[in-house]
Amino acid sequence: MTEYAHGITSGAVARRLGVAPTTLRSWDRRYGIGPAAREDGRHRRWTPADIAVLEEMCRLTASGVPPAEAARTARSGAAAPLAEVPAPAPRTAPPPPSPAPRAGAGGGLPLGRARQECRGLGRAAVRLDAAAMDEMLGSLIEEYGLVTAWEEVMAPALHAVGRKWETSDDRYVEVEHLLSWHVSSALRRVSTARPALRAGTPPVLLACVPNEQHTLPLEALAAGLAELALPTRMFGAAVPPEALDQAVRRTGPAAVVLWAQARSTANPPLARHVADTSWGVKGARTRTTVLLAGPGWAGPAPAPGMLRPGGLREALALLRALCDAADTGVAGAGATGPVATAR
Repeated sequence: MTEYAHGITSGAVARRLGVAPTTLRSWDRRYGIGPAAREDGRHRRWTPADIAVLEEMCRLTASGVPPAEAARTARSGAAAPLAEVPAPAPRTAPPPPSPAPRAGAGGGLPLGRARQECRGLGRAAVRLDAAAMDEMLGSLIEEYGLVTAWEEVMAPALHAVGRKWETSDDRYVEVEHLLSWHVSSALRRVSTARPALRAGTPPVLLACVPNEQHTLPLEALAAGLAELALPTRMFGAAVPPEALDQAVRRTGPAAVVLWAQARSTANPPLARHVADTSWGVKGARTRTTVLLAGPGWAGPAPAPGMLRPGGLREALALLRALCDAADTGVAGAGATGPVATAR
């Protein structure tokens, strides 16, 4: 409790609960859900009891209770002893008008032992709070860096929403779509803020295999490559084999990343074809390295000319090594030099 000795700021509360600071101000102004005391009469400082009221307000509104009723119910528990505050029970909340996501620790999502920030993002997604998601995603990337934000917060939240949708009779579809959109927007903001690209470096081609529609992991990879100033060509979802073949021949890439979310979409013959594709003048033909990215490629060790990274961090390390090799005229070294360099 020492961290709350003098209360915490609205920004810290907003990050913890997964709400926008503007939402906190609105609830205070409209419903009296605000801090009991303010430092110097102006600065808002939230005590554990204040935060407990907010947590109950978030739980009720995400369950479908109108904000005014949720505020009355949340305030009704404010006089409970401090020891009871962290887990307040609803007193008089009416049942939701129709089945809706519950707001538990992560908005009712199966997050397991996820980071607190992941739970906050899940709660914001369940509430369809666009402003909170944008603010949280930007803060996460700035504070922890892209790789940690993706691997420990964004990806777990997306997976939890997907699992909830699959087991909830088509509910949560709107949650998945909105969260995916805001994660994609945050990743593209990273890409557009990139430093000047390295001149003369062959690009990295990013593509989903045919019949694969999941592009967010590739967008995270594109953002990470942009931070490294490495050029990319993003071809997105379900790229036809003929189009991919032409892209490889026209660009002479340092590497090609093929994403497959499921084994049913993975296409080993296509990966083999891309790895065997060569270009350049006769006698000095060049080939590229193929990265098999995504859980769909699980299985035996990849064939020569192919690599299978274990996650975003490893993929970025491998691709940086491959681009460095291409810059020094060792393009097409495949799984030999670049892998040793990356590890």
